[in-house]
Amino acid sequence: MLPANARWLPGRLGFGCRSLTTRFPQVNPRTSETFKEYTPMSDGEVQDILTKADIAYQAWRRVPTAERVGALAAAAQGLRERADEAAELMCQEMGKPPPQGRAEVMKCAYLVDWYAEHGASFLKDVEYPALPGFQKSYVSYQPLGVILSIMPWNFPMWQVIRMGIPTMMAGNAVVLKHAPNCFGSARLCEDLLSSLPGVPQGLFRSIIVDVSQINAVLENPLVQGVALTGSEGAGRAVAAKAGSLLKKAVIELGGSDGYAVLADADLDLAAEAVVNARILNAGQVCIAPKRAVVVKSAKEEFEKLIVEKVAKKQYGADFGPLVHAKAREDVAQQVAETRAAGARLLAGGPDVPVPEGDCGEAFYAPTVLTDVAPGMTAFDKEIFGPVISIIEARDDKHAIELVNQSPYGLGGAVFTSDREKGEKLAVEDIHAGMCFVNDFVRSDPSLPFGGIKNSGLGRECAAFGMLEFVNVKTICVK
Repeated sequence: MLPANARWLPGRLGFGCRSLTTRFPQVNPRTSETFKEYTPMSDGEVQDILTKADIAYQAWRRVPTAERVGALAAAAQGLRERADEAAELMCQEMGKPPPQGRAEVMKCAYLVDWYAEHGASFLKDVEYPALPGFQKSYVSYQPLGVILSIMPWNFPMWQVIRMGIPTMMAGNAVVLKHAPNCFGSARLCEDLLSSLPGVPQGLFRSIIVDVSQINAVLENPLVQGVALTGSEGAGRAVAAKAGSLLKKAVIELGGSDGYAVLADADLDLAAEAVVNARILNAGQVCIAPKRAVVVKSAKEEFEKLIVEKVAKKQYGADFGPLVHAKAREDVAQQVAETRAAGARLLAGGPDVPVPEGDCGEAFYAPTVLTDVAPGMTAFDKEIFGPVISIIEARDDKHAIELVNQSPYGLGGAVFTSDREKGEKLAVEDIHAGMCFVNDFVRSDPSLPFGGIKNSGLGRECAAFGMLEFVNVKTICVK
């Protein structure tokens, strides 16, 4: 997250300098062409944005909840109207196929609609039995102030809207620091949200800063909390800094999700779910099934089905390139390490010809590895690319043990024809923040999203996400 030799100088936006980066080139991973450049903001520019965000917050917090929710509800229409524009921009920034980009934006609009319908009810006062001698006791949910949002590149719109809409409906202001290759998406979100009637100017702003400047923003007394989605290293650094400042942090990190395919599972259903979830977004998804743990008796048939289904996936529709050349190098290295340790390659790999229309710098074909085992890179680490790792289990019990043998705990799934058994395993035995039975894990605004262990702290979505950045305020009236 931060340079090992960096030294913090209080009051400055960086480690002895305004920025360790002088420009942010925006490079199209399909073509390797630089289509735009951004320059970091100065200390004064960032301070001005934070000051205006706080001014907007002071006015916004006094707007009745129903009016706040109603004003932000209009963002759904704006998202739908600009879906094609946003999809093309995401394709340029990080390689997402336009159909998937458009679907992402439509999902953002759905989230806005969902919170427009339910959000106000989550923020209502909650009555408690009055203390002896008092007339009433209750809890009131009050906003905190300006919240820093640090978001990743893999879902440039969804991550921003998922955090921002409920947080602002709760009465806060949001200042977004997006990934350095997605400043265009950040600007699009800012333009869309700042144009909504009834929403104060400055309530949602994006800042163009280097990673070395983040601590200074978080240290600023106007900032009351931080939400980060990103790598484990980034999450640890930001959580540690927030903790030292006693500021609230919601940290959503990676995962090495394991799917247990039991002896009685519908193998075609399980293979379909694994392939669809793992190939989506070129495998650059935190809740994708990184490990498919299959009982020995079903392994051979499962391997066959996986390979058949992967072969049907089309470049440009089902998957695109990885985000940049370094990402491709990392995935190729992890696959090579896993094969060197004894895993077998069933499909894909680094030698698949580059598809027409792709420069090849960031392309990595959907890949299937089998005979993966604990101690191998593909089992122990998160591979952020379209790599399906098949692990053999002796029996159902062993399958669950292998699923849980991970430092991460974001999502998990169990496939079995006995739904009651699957539900019991999901509830009691799989160690994850989310667990699905007979389908792949996905996010939805109606359900809390987040993990345990090294997958982070806190929750997004549903009522839980809306209440992360509020003061749970006890009121007693005598």
